[in-house]
Amino acid sequence: MPKGRPKRMTVPRLRAAKGGVPLVCLTAYTSPMARLLDPLVDLLLVGDSVGMVIYGMPDTVGVDLETMIRHGRAVAGAADHALVVVDLPFGSYEASPEQAFGSAARVLAETGAAAVKLEGGQAMAETIAFLSARGVPVIGHIGMTPQAVNMLGGFGARGRSPEEARRIAADADAVAEAGAVAIVVEGTVETLAEEITGRVAVPTIGIGASSRCDGQILVTDDLLGLFPDFTPPFVRQYAELAGTVRSAVSAYGEDVRARRFPGPEHVYAAGDGKA
Repeated sequence: MPKGRPKRMTVPRLRAAKGGVPLVCLTAYTSPMARLLDPLVDLLLVGDSVGMVIYGMPDTVGVDLETMIRHGRAVAGAADHALVVVDLPFGSYEASPEQAFGSAARVLAETGAAAVKLEGGQAMAETIAFLSARGVPVIGHIGMTPQAVNMLGGFGARGRSPEEARRIAADADAVAEAGAVAIVVEGTVETLAEEITGRVAVPTIGIGASSRCDGQILVTDDLLGLFPDFTPPFVRQYAELAGTVRSAVSAYGEDVRARRFPGPEHVYAAGDGKA
């Protein structure tokens, strides 16, 4: 490793981050973005949000395992610092622990990722334990679980009622005790996210949760302002690149129509020796 480069984030280092400096986590779906983000973050998630961000799907339910493997391979091949985690998509792990192991084994073997992530609490504890016992690092995902959007009736915050809060807290306990190496806590009320962070022994990674979580994750395209027509309430836009893209493409279009592009420096003259 070149001098001055940070150490590679590993699963043991991820677990050891509990209660320390918050983990910086973002999504990535392509090699160019992974190369840009890799030196700056601790964890890159190849999320099933790829369905919405890249393919224009209304939710994540329609994403399949082949899609996750394809994008996972692109990201893992471009990252040499961050821990790369790949989502197991809807329908690829819920039927049985054996099905989950088959899917997870393919993901790890065919992408080079270090861990998988799956949604669900107490109902998935047996599966998480099964995978963990067989050498598959698992990150859990509780609270607002996008793959269950049809059952939940939307993407709203969870844990507002005492009964739901108790259930989500029990989900966190079950996932941690089953062997998850970290837990994504999404779309939960702040006090609940703080309670969960204090009661489980593994790092919590918040999204729409609390600054007291052990780390934070956002969809990179939201952070960069590439979807200005819809910004989730828990997202802070650190740039407004949609406007930059529009301006650049508009200027390009004007130059093309006025025949200012390509200019002499952008074309090949006969016999100039350019490849």
